[in-house]
Amino acid sequence: MAAALPVLSSESGLNRYLAEIRRFPMLEPEEEYMLARRWREHEDRDAAQKLITSHLRLVAKIAMGYRGYGLPIGEVISEGNVGLMQAVKRFEPEKGFRLATYAMWWIRASIQEYILRSWSLVKMGTTANQKKLFFNLRKAKSQISALEEGDLRPDQVKTIAKKLGVHEQEVIEMNRRLGGDTSLNAPLRIDGEGEWQDWLVDDSPGQESRLIEEEEKDNRLTALRGALGVLNERERRIFEARRLQDDPITLEQLSEEFGISRERVRQIEVRAFEKVQQAVKSGLAKIEAPVALLPKGVEALPARV
Repeated sequence: MAAALPVLSSESGLNRYLAEIRRFPMLEPEEEYMLARRWREHEDRDAAQKLITSHLRLVAKIAMGYRGYGLPIGEVISEGNVGLMQAVKRFEPEKGFRLATYAMWWIRASIQEYILRSWSLVKMGTTANQKKLFFNLRKAKSQISALEEGDLRPDQVKTIAKKLGVHEQEVIEMNRRLGGDTSLNAPLRIDGEGEWQDWLVDDSPGQESRLIEEEEKDNRLTALRGALGVLNERERRIFEARRLQDDPITLEQLSEEFGISRERVRQIEVRAFEKVQQAVKSGLAKIEAPVALLPKGVEALPARV
């Protein structure tokens, strides 16, 4: 797959590049699905081009998280774009995931492979365990307060090896590689404040985490909206007032609103909840989703008085 993409030639051109890729429109779910089908079934290169260009902003955002490795940002983004193209090539829209959710793993993998190839201090960092150590060792050390210079204590080595699922000797060797005079301990600025290793771990939520969280939230809301369609007007009013509001309305208030007894309101609430629950289970909602997709508390919220 070949695609003519905007080129970032230098750090100084970053703003221009970001402005250029923002001109490409984002895709609606239906449009993305049809484009992916066109590429997968007919190898439509125009469809693939649209899928790629609409996700260049995702690549740039992920690439920014790797600026602390001292590598040209243009090359980092370029490698991320290679990962994006691989993702588009293998994307299967029928599985129900958005392309962004799938592509971010390919983007990160491509960037990390480039970083490993570029860092001379990790000459044998090619196995899965060595990659895991390279990108996670400092974070694991910080969690056990083991950031001092020199070799790790045996108990620290054992703890890190168990946490990362690698051999203890691999922890020792990688720690020594990352602790040399020309390694990540080199100062960032002339004044000596801060080291390169301080920039390796981004503790903020990753792009993939945010995308997955947003997609799950959308799925929960879509499932609930579809299920509410099985209720009549009175049932929906009572269900929403009792189950979905942060400050639920009392049975007494609803009994006055509808001119019925409190017990009758309670019965309608219970029946409405059962209907919503059954709608989700039986697939009457617009998307297929288990009861667990309902907002927290909806599936087992006790009656309020």
